[in-house]
Formats: sequence, C-alpha cells, structure tokens
Amino acid sequence: MNVVKFIGGKLKNNWKSGITVSLVAIPLSISLAVAAGASPTQGIITAIWAGIIASLFGGSDYNIVGPTGALSGVLATFAFINGAEKFGLLALCVGVIILLAWFFKFERYLIYIPANTIQGFTLGVAFIIAFNQFNFAFGLSGLTAHEMFFDNLFESFRHVGQSSLAAVLVFSIFLALMFLIEKIIKLFKFLPQLPPAVIVAPLGMILGYFSVVKLIPFTVLTLGMRYSDLSPKLFLPISFVGGLNRSFIITAITVALIAILETMLSAKIADGMTKTKHDKRKEMLGLGLANMASGLAGGIPATAALARTALNIKSGASHKSSAFISALMVAIISIFLLPYFKFLPLPVIAAILVMVAVKMIEREHFKRMWKVDKKSFWVAILVAVVTIYEDPITGILVGAAISLVLFLDTLSKGQFDLVVNDVNNKIVDRLSGDNIDKITQNSHTLVYSIKGHLTYVDGQAHISRFESGLQDCENIVLRLRELYFLDLDGIDAFDEIITLLEKQNKQVLVTGTNILTLHLLRQSHQFQKLEKEGKIFLHTSDALRKLGFELKVAHAYH
Repeated sequence: MNVVKFIGGKLKNNWKSGITVSLVAIPLSISLAVAAGASPTQGIITAIWAGIIASLFGGSDYNIVGPTGALSGVLATFAFINGAEKFGLLALCVGVIILLAWFFKFERYLIYIPANTIQGFTLGVAFIIAFNQFNFAFGLSGLTAHEMFFDNLFESFRHVGQSSLAAVLVFSIFLALMFLIEKIIKLFKFLPQLPPAVIVAPLGMILGYFSVVKLIPFTVLTLGMRYSDLSPKLFLPISFVGGLNRSFIITAITVALIAILETMLSAKIADGMTKTKHDKRKEMLGLGLANMASGLAGGIPATAALARTALNIKSGASHKSSAFISALMVAIISIFLLPYFKFLPLPVIAAILVMVAVKMIEREHFKRMWKVDKKSFWVAILVAVVTIYEDPITGILVGAAISLVLFLDTLSKGQFDLVVNDVNNKIVDRLSGDNIDKITQNSHTLVYSIKGHLTYVDGQAHISRFESGLQDCENIVLRLRELYFLDLDGIDAFDEIITLLEKQNKQVLVTGTNILTLHLLRQSHQFQKLEKEGKIFLHTSDALRKLGFELKVAHAYH
C-alpha cells in the first residue's frame, strides 16, 4: 500500500512537467532526426524508447534522454556513408559500448576532459548544426551530397543563385519570431515557460498546409515532400546488411563517448539547478540500456538533452517519473498528430535547428574564459575548429591533449615559498609562486618550501633556482611540510639539490618531513647523510634555533 501511495504521489507531482516536456520533445525529436540524416519516425521512436528505459534505469531524477544536437554532425556523416537504415544497428552498438564503459567504471576518467574542451566541442557542433540547415533555409534541393561538412557547405554556396525567396523569407521570419517569443516569455514571467519551438511548429504546419492546398501565392518545401511515410510507428526494422567494419566501430565509439559526456554534463548541471546529486553509475547503466532499446526499436543513438532537462526542472519535475510520462506522452500524441507534421515546412525546421544551435553555445562560459584564462579560451576555439573540420572525437582528443600539456607546463615550473632572513635574524623578503626575480643582497638564511610535489615534471625547475638565484646566503633550510608527493625522479632531484648546495659551501637543514613522503625520502642518499649528521628537524623553528635565531623569529616558522 505504501509503495502504491509513493508511486501515486510521484506521478501526481510530475505529470504536468512530463506533458510539458513531451510537447517540446516531439518537434525537436523530428527536427534533430532530420538534421542527423534520419527520418522523423526514427526521431520519435528514439524519444519514446530511449526516454522510457533511461527513466526506469537511470541515476538522474531530471535528465531527459532522446535525439540531441550534440550527435547530429557525426550521425549525418554516418547516414551519408551507411544509410539511415543502419541507425538501429549503430544505436545498438553504442549501447553495448556504453555498457562496457559502465562495467569498467569509465565515468571516473571523465575528469580528465576539461571544461574548455567540452565548450569547444559544443561550439563546433552548434556551428555544424546551424550551417547544415543552409539548403532548407534557402530552399535548395537535389544538390550533390558529400561526406565532409565543408564540401557540402561549398556545394550549397555554389548553388545559392537557385535559392527560393519564399524559403528565405519563411526561415527568417520564423527564426526572428522564435527570438521574439523567447524575449516576451522572459519579460512576462506569468506566461508558460515554453521553448519557442512548441509555438512556431503548429504555426509552421498551418503555413505548410496553406502552401500545399494553394491557399497562398507561394510554395515551400514541407516534411511530407521529403519523407513520404510519416505514419506513427513504435518499431522499425533493423538492417544488418554489410555487417560491422572499422569505420562503423570507430563511429560507434565516437558516438558513445559523446553520449556519455553530454549525459553526465546534463546530469551535473541538473544537480546544480536542483541542489541534488545523481548516481553516475546508474546513469551510465541507464544510458547504455536506453541506446540498446532505441536500436532494437529501429531508432537512432540518444543522449541526455540539456535544454529539455532544464525545461523539465523549470516545469516542476521532482522525480524521474516526469521523464517516463514525457516519453509515454510522446508516444500517445504521435499516434494522433504525427501525420500532420508532413505539413511542417523545411525552412521552419531549419529555423528551429538554428535556434537549437544558438542555445547550445554558452556565451557566459566563453566570456569567463576570455577574462580569467585566455589559454583555455583559445584551446576551446581550436577544439571547435578541429570538430568542424575533422570530427568531434578528434576535437575532444586534441583539446584534452593540449590542456594536459598546458597543465604539465604549469606544474613543471615548480611551486615554492621562500622566506629570506638577514644576518640580524630579521625577515627581509618573501617570495612565492614559480619565479624568482632577485633576492635581497644581505640575505643570510633562506627557508625554501617545496609545494605540492617533487617529480620528473618540476624537479629541474627547483634545481635551476639553486643553480642561479639562491647563491648569496650561508644557510638553506629546505622545508618539506607541504610536499605531499614525490617519485624516483623527485628523489634524484633532492639529492642533486643537496649536492649542489654543499658544493657552494652552504649549510643545509631539512625540516617538516611528513608521513606521506618520509619513507621515500629515506631512499635518498643525501637525506640519509643529513639524518646521520642531525640536520633533519620536525619543525622549521627547531632548525632556525640551531642556526642561532631568536625565539620570536623561530616561532614564526613553526
């Protein structure tokens, strides 16, 4: 009885948000499926089955899974090479790969893909989606299709003289109308917070119907003219003809990686909006099963859709039952309304997809990168360019690799803290960071703190400082209190620093060793020698007293 009451309560609190999202999901699923080179029916099937399975097995209470823009570029190329009938097999393989990633706990490695790479990838995909609508927006048809994005774009530019003025006007008016609707909705908070696509799609179908029956003095291409069969279906046959090849597997891996990244990113943003925490393991499992279900039903690969997820939250969702209701309502509404989508003009679909592309770009993140970290900004731009010119997976790999190199470059500078004392036991200078410009001339004793780690990456940076910048003093205190990690190269670097300082006739004391590094330091020959000579101290203050510092100065280093 309690279980029934619990389920009833969840459904009661989430049916409104579920229905709201379903109204958005139908036109977007159709439009994004067309952008991916699939049929509108395949988009609806994906929204239904991937949505239902993800809601039942996923780990987020808010993610809405279905066709998305993030996959459109890769899927469009796949459809050109293999045909749309192979999407079911692709989705099935993507699901298997995601389940393998779930089994091996792949999600823990996602932290190695930085935000600048994700933002650059999203920018590149948005660019591809927007400019792939050129033919629809300008009323061009029958052009030679190419595998590469730029080849298709140049083909469109070559035939721009054949553009339809009616198509351009319809595209422009509906795109402007969506931006206007968005502004009005934001301005008047009491209005339903619906995406503009929900409003313009019915208007577009009315316009398309008038065009088809010649009630208006111009003609626009409609969805029904491109796809003859728009009857509602829950299943489509899967083609196994041709089998799996190297290109197919690479595409499946690429799509799986993008799907995982997009889904986890969407779930993370949803957590931030709702102050909740999703289950990464369950969300990976749900995504894998959702793609398998979509594939078996003849749909296309799916991932979490951030815009629909945000709408789900804003509409009052509090449980994954909202996503379940949404997918169920997509099925019910499609049974009655899908045939009417044949009147939806292709320029209106282009306008909807351009709006999707614009909304994908998070301008605030790019502004923040430009203001705070210009290197990250330019990495993001490079990722976008590679994503557009080559493919998304190459863009992601390039971004991750360059970000790693920049990170290692920062680490290689060796972080430190330096306190300079003169012959009168007074502190006369303090330095920190990764660069030493000059040291006060009357320095007598230096306390040099190695920060974080001493490894093959930054060992040489610390050695170089003792070779050039720290010579005008008599005593060196190496403070290791904040040294938390070192490797074999770090031990060798420590030995080299001590040897170098002793050749310069400096007295060396070591302080602040901690249990995280002490067992490794004892593998150092120089550390063993200093330990025998009584030059290893637990506290820096003890070492300074040994050097004759007054009590109040020594305490400052405790």
